[in-house]
Amino acid sequence: MKKIKGAGGTEGGIRDFFVGLIMCGVGLYMLLSKITVSSTFGLGTNLYRFGGAGSNVSFGLTTGMILIPLIIGIIWIFYNGKSIFAWLLTLTSLAGMLFGVISSVTLRLNTMNSFDLIMIFILAFGGLGIFLRSLKKIERLEKEINKTT
Repeated sequence: MKKIKGAGGTEGGIRDFFVGLIMCGVGLYMLLSKITVSSTFGLGTNLYRFGGAGSNVSFGLTTGMILIPLIIGIIWIFYNGKSIFAWLLTLTSLAGMLFGVISSVTLRLNTMNSFDLIMIFILAFGGLGIFLRSLKKIERLEKEINKTT
């Protein structure tokens, strides 16, 4: 009779697999719920800055300036949809805006007491340890199975 294999192909381990997965999920949820996400994206905000610290010339490309080629590209696409340059201009502007939005995101960890932080660490990393333990072979169970067969 063939025995049912558990997590990681070992005998048993299903309980540890789910307990670890749930603990890790709860810990990561608690950690992520303590993070505030904000953005400085706006039409007058510098998206890219050109020029170095030793240079007298400094030029900032604002997010509003990226809208100009986007608008021109959209008009051009509606005028001539087969123009490769119009599609290239529009897609490049959209990619620049998307990169600007992502790069302007700021993450901030909210204030919490040490008990909350320790509980988050225990749940997230302890659960990860239990989860990973469930995936490895358990030598004790293999020895017992080999003795009975």
